[in-house]
Amino acid sequence: MERLSKIFKQKYGEAPDSIDVMRSDGSDRKIYRVFSGQQTVIGIIGDDPDENFAFVEFSKIFRKFGLRVPEIYIANLAEGVYLEEDLGDDTLFEWMTKIRESHGLTEEIKKMYLSVIKYLPNFQIKAGAKINYSLCYQHVIFGKHSMNWDLNYFKNRFLDVFYKNPVNDDAIEEDFRSLIEFLLQEDRNYFLYRDFQSRNVMIKNNLPYFIDYQSGRKGALQYDVASLLFDSKANLPQDFREEMVDVYLQEVQKFAKVNQNRFMKYFYGFVLMRIMQAFGAYGYLSHVKKKKHFLKSVPFAVNNLKILLDKNIDVFNSIPTLRKIFDKLVCDKNILTLGTEDE
Repeated sequence: MERLSKIFKQKYGEAPDSIDVMRSDGSDRKIYRVFSGQQTVIGIIGDDPDENFAFVEFSKIFRKFGLRVPEIYIANLAEGVYLEEDLGDDTLFEWMTKIRESHGLTEEIKKMYLSVIKYLPNFQIKAGAKINYSLCYQHVIFGKHSMNWDLNYFKNRFLDVFYKNPVNDDAIEEDFRSLIEFLLQEDRNYFLYRDFQSRNVMIKNNLPYFIDYQSGRKGALQYDVASLLFDSKANLPQDFREEMVDVYLQEVQKFAKVNQNRFMKYFYGFVLMRIMQAFGAYGYLSHVKKKKHFLKSVPFAVNNLKILLDKNIDVFNSIPTLRKIFDKLVCDKNILTLGTEDE
C-alpha cells in the first residue's frame, strides 16, 4: 500500500483517497483499484522484475500500434510497482456469463467473440513483426523447451496428482517427443500472446481490450486461436468454434499469406497442447497454490479433450500411449467430479 500511495502521489501530486484489493485469479501479482475523487487507476505490485518489465514494455509497443491495451501511467520497476488504465470489472468471461445465464449464447456474445478473434492478428503479425523479443521474460520462442515444459507440467501437476491408473513414464516421454517434433514443423515467426483467453479480455464501452500478455514470445499462429476457442469454462459450442476458425483464417489473410490447409494440419495439435497445459495449470493452482476453485474448470477441460478424441485428430496416431491415457481420463469419475465437492 505504501508503494502504491507513493507512486500515485508522484504521478498526481496527492495521496489517493482509498485503495481496494482486487482479485488476481491465478497470478502472483497483487492488483488494486486506486481512488482519487472521480478518478480510478489500477495499481500493480509484482515481485518478478522481469515479468513487470515485459508487461510495461509490451504495453508501450502495443499502444504505439494503436492496439487496445491499458495505458501505463507511471512505473517504478525498481520497486515492482506501476499504475495503469482502469478498464473496468467486466472480463469477456464475466460479461458473457451474465448474458448466458438468462439468454444462452446470444448473437451479441457471438459478435463480441468474432470481434476478438478478428483483432488477434494485430498482436500476432502487425505488432509482432516489430517487437523486440529480447523483452520476453520466460522463453523467447514457443519451441522445444517451452513445449516440453508444458507437457511435463501436465504430467507432473495433473496426471501424477489426480490420475490413479499406472503410467509408463518412458512411453509418455516418447509421445511427448513425437508431439513436439510434429508441432515444430510449423512456422513460429509470429507473436504468441500465450494466454489469449476470456479472462484476459476486458469489455469496456462494448469494445474488447486486452491484458496479461507479459508471457508473450515468438510462436505459431494456431496456439492463441486454440487458447481462446478452447478456453475451458467459456464452454463454447464446437460448431461455433469451427465458425470462428474460418473467420480467423479469412481475417488473417489481410495481414499475411497463411496457407489454410497447413494451418488446419497443425491446429488441433496445438489445441491438444493447450488443453494439456490447462490441466497442468489447474492442478498446480489447486494443489500447490491452494486455489481450489480452479478445480471447477477441470470437467470443462475434460469435455474439450473428449471433443478431440471424438474427432480422432491425426496427431493421436503418433502418441498412442497418451491416447490410451486420454481415453481413460475422460471416463474417470474421480476426475470428472473434481471441483464439484464442497470446498
